[in-house]
Amino acid sequence: MVGSNDIERSKRFYNAVIAALGGGEATLNVAGSGHTRLFYRNEGGTNFIVSEPINDEPATVGNGSTVAFACNSPEQVELFHDTAVANGGTSIEDRPGPRESAMGTITLAYVRDPDGNKLCGIHIPA
Repeated sequence: MVGSNDIERSKRFYNAVIAALGGGEATLNVAGSGHTRLFYRNEGGTNFIVSEPINDEPATVGNGSTVAFACNSPEQVELFHDTAVANGGTSIEDRPGPRESAMGTITLAYVRDPDGNKLCGIHIPA
């Protein structure tokens, strides 16, 4: 879950990014407190949620926090990155591409969403 200060802006951003990963649009949920949340689900049962903060304080980013999205290929990592940037995200760190790791060569892309939350598209070959 990540917080948002503008749920409609987040909906436009994440609907596009999640679609690039093969997912569908958000299901809108209004909590009993009146706060709006966006629920994204995939076939494996994983949830990704965007929420207005329940404590009514501004949404802030977590230092050292990154939400990673699994990608099916290096090309999908690139699509994740480019879609995020085209929809209000900011490219950060190195350009999307291969990185050496303990797991071998993986492909990564890092962006920040419009609220500043750090996101990663990652492909780890089988």
